[in-house]
Parts: sequence; C-alpha cells; structure tokens
Amino acid sequence: MTTPPDPHAIAEREICGLVDALARQIADHVRVRAVALDLTPAQATALREMTGPMTMRELAERMSCEPSNATFVIDKLEKLGLVERRAHPTDRRAKHLILTAEGAALRERLLELLAQDSPLGGLTSEQQRALQDLLEQAVIRP
Repeated sequence: MTTPPDPHAIAEREICGLVDALARQIADHVRVRAVALDLTPAQATALREMTGPMTMRELAERMSCEPSNATFVIDKLEKLGLVERRAHPTDRRAKHLILTAEGAALRERLLELLAQDSPLGGLTSEQQRALQDLLEQAVIRP
C-alpha cells in the first residue's frame, strides 16, 4: 500500500516550479533589454544594482555572484566609461564603485526598458509588495 502524497510537499514543489519559471522569465527579460543597449545581461544586472556608491563585495552580493565575476563585469563597464573606481572613504583596502554621468544615464534608460512589459508588470503595487514580503520570508539568509 502506498502512502498518499503529502499536500505540503506537492505545494512546495509547485511553488518551486513557479519561482523557477519566473526567474527564467526575468532573466530573459533582462537579456533582451541588455542587448537593446549593447550590454551583456551581467553588465545590465550590475548597472541595475548600482543604486549608489558600493564596494565590489556589495555589488557581487546584489548580483548573486562571486566578487571575481563582479570584478570582470566592472572592468568592462569601466572600459566603457560607465563606472569609476574611487578610494573608499573609510577602508583603505577597498574601492568604491561609482557610476559616471554616462553610466547613470544608461542606468536610467535600462530601468525604463526593464519596466516595459516586465514579468511582474501585471501585478498591482499591492500584489508586488505581498509577493516581495512572501519571498523575503522564504529566503534563507545566513
């Protein structure tokens, strides 16, 4: 005799599938918008996440990647004149990443493009906030 499937396990599997599908949709959305601006998806993600001066480690955390990968991306953005490395105000060992005027303008254009036909665009502000709250509760933080 087999045991009936656990409804909680079924629901969890379905939720994981939906989160994975949403993540793929978002990644595809970013990729298309990045190409429109002659950026790689990683470069677009870095620009999107640069909300102000930050260290490479902070950016890597926001990008969900290793600092060495973020360094590679920032090297390319720096060569394009979009990002500068400056002395950190309180840590002599660290550098602050700062958007140049051109980088800030491109970031604004990117954000405008990302807002168009976003996979989350069909949700109301209230629904987006509820989804954010639920995801924040579900994310296991170290």
